[in-house]
Amino acid sequence: MLDTERTPRRKRQRSSSSTFKRKVEELVSYADIKIDGDKPWDIRVRNTDFYPRLMAQGSMGLGESYMDGWWECDSLDQFFYKILSADLDSKVKVFKEMFNILTSKLVNYQKISRAFDIGKQHYDIGNNLYRNMLDKNMLYSCGYWKEAANLDEAQEAKLDLIFKKLGLQPGMKVLDIGC
Repeated sequence: MLDTERTPRRKRQRSSSSTFKRKVEELVSYADIKIDGDKPWDIRVRNTDFYPRLMAQGSMGLGESYMDGWWECDSLDQFFYKILSADLDSKVKVFKEMFNILTSKLVNYQKISRAFDIGKQHYDIGNNLYRNMLDKNMLYSCGYWKEAANLDEAQEAKLDLIFKKLGLQPGMKVLDIGC
């Protein structure tokens, strides 16, 4: 049994949150920024979910968590000047990519048990949505817009291009398996 299986969930969350907090504190220190410091460019964190959100979402998480009121700063212009000067966004991107890779290894959403639910959500909603967003043949792929003026023409041009590339001749048959 893994240690994480024996550790209560709340304790694991606090532990991972403090790990994220330490990482954020280390990162912002490169820009002379402190969490709950006394300089105008220091930030005050109001929601500890800020730390994992920042590490997982980078600059988008930083901006959105600010809008959500999760942190504040007296001098945002100085804060962002310091962040950008220290190139912190590139350091967070590396972690974000590692975080996404690790998550994909630990959590496999491509399970047979989920496939039917996802298929149902996607295909069993009726055709009204698809009639409104697809061409008259309801083709579910990109069109070829080189000389097309509308979606129907772009889809017809795409099919024509595909048929030419395949070298289709009259009397030949094509099996479309929905790909």
